[in-house]
Amino acid sequence: MDKIYEQTMLFDFYGELLTEHQRLVYTEAVYNDLSLGEIAEECGISRQGVHDLIRRCNKILREYENKLHLVERFAKAKETVREIQELSGVPGEGESAGELQDRLERIGMLSRELQEEL
Repeated sequence: MDKIYEQTMLFDFYGELLTEHQRLVYTEAVYNDLSLGEIAEECGISRQGVHDLIRRCNKILREYENKLHLVERFAKAKETVREIQELSGVPGEGESAGELQDRLERIGMLSRELQEEL
């Protein structure tokens, strides 16, 4: 996963578990792309303090994911939905009844897996 995408996904899922101050600094860094100096000035802390806080937040968010796997499960569910959508599209020209039945069975299997996951 690309670093920014990973940070935003982790924050979307676990950001509410951070303190208000951590959320503010992390949001400014990741979502608003402010520099360490800009955040430091805005929050009244040192650049080093901002840097340390961002690293600590990244570590905390990764630890939550390592324990709960919510982002991983979301990505898997999203991929399953994509596959179901692909399979449920218009049948290909010359597709046999057996091939169509296979597609329907695959859709059924994927939807059951998704339902169990959720």
